[in-house]
Amino acid sequence: MSEVVGMGYEVLDRMVRAVELVRERLLRTASALEGAGIPYCVIGGNAVAAWVAQVNPRAVRNTVDVDILLRREDLPAAAEAMTAAGFRYRHAAGIDFFLDGPNGGFEEGVHVVKAGELVRKDYLLPAPELSDAVEGDEYRFLSLEALVRMKLTSFRKKDQVHLEDLLSAKLIDATWVNRVPPELSARLRTVIEEMELPPDLDELSSDT
Repeated sequence: MSEVVGMGYEVLDRMVRAVELVRERLLRTASALEGAGIPYCVIGGNAVAAWVAQVNPRAVRNTVDVDILLRREDLPAAAEAMTAAGFRYRHAAGIDFFLDGPNGGFEEGVHVVKAGELVRKDYLLPAPELSDAVEGDEYRFLSLEALVRMKLTSFRKKDQVHLEDLLSAKLIDATWVNRVPPELSARLRTVIEEMELPPDLDELSSDT
């Protein structure tokens, strides 16, 4: 029989610290690249969080890694800037990434997607261009339309969950089926049809 671990303050502190570390890693990355004048864009779960936080901070979903968009030609300069900020550049299995310090692991690293290129050969569309970035208060992140396209292109389980987050926050809706490229519209329709919508709190309040 497995041992039951209590949810003490130490465990809660570690949970909070894990979230803080991701944010710190994200801000260090943005600072290093901006300081070196290298165009970049935050993508993935952190970009989803940046959009959701604008309408419902309580619905923000935490993520363990940092994903960024870079141009292929900027990768050497980015590696130099990131190394100066304490990261280690690595390339393995066709993936460019930065490990955070000497003991950093891949899951907690900074993963690079090359702008305008196919992430995988079987993907329907290439990654967005850096012109799809928007300026945030602390870092640049992917525009909503480009983010939705990217999530529909990769369409892993976590991408579908991120799309549900955007739908639940009412940042996108069923009309987007006609706004995304035709080859992706069926995927968005599937997410919409299969997701469980949260209750409308305004409607619940009106019933009391």
